[in-house]
Amino acid sequence: MTPNPDTITGLETPRGDGNARDALIGFYRAFNARDLDGLAANWAAAEAPSMDNPIGGIRRGWPAIREAYERLFNGRARVQVAFHDFTEAGGADWHIFVGREKGMCETVDARLDLRIRTTRWFTRQDGVWRQLHHHGSIEEPAMLAAYQSVIFGAPLSAPG
Repeated sequence: MTPNPDTITGLETPRGDGNARDALIGFYRAFNARDLDGLAANWAAAEAPSMDNPIGGIRRGWPAIREAYERLFNGRARVQVAFHDFTEAGGADWHIFVGREKGMCETVDARLDLRIRTTRWFTRQDGVWRQLHHHGSIEEPAMLAAYQSVIFGAPLSAPG
């Protein structure tokens, strides 16, 4: 895999030929627009998908993933991210993107720059690319605590 110099914000024009990159663009378009219907169209349906990140936690199934996005989008913070510094690999029915997100988390009284390691795995289902798994992590403990404080009011305690 070779590093890709592109940055995906969701504002890119999709090629429209059914490639996995268009699905990745679609995810960032929907996320940055706080578009739950767009996210539902991007993610695999029912109980198949999974997500693990510092704000949503571990979620299994689209209903649980949707609830995490609803909680974030209806909260006091606005989060915007772009995907960059990534590699990708795939086959006829799977495609994985591994890279970084950069962005910001903003409220009326706080702004935090974000740097997140990110993996997004898509599978082709009935001829359409759907996101099956997302993993995101923040390597910097102080940033993680600050991000969770902005979103939840305090850093999350360690899992039991």
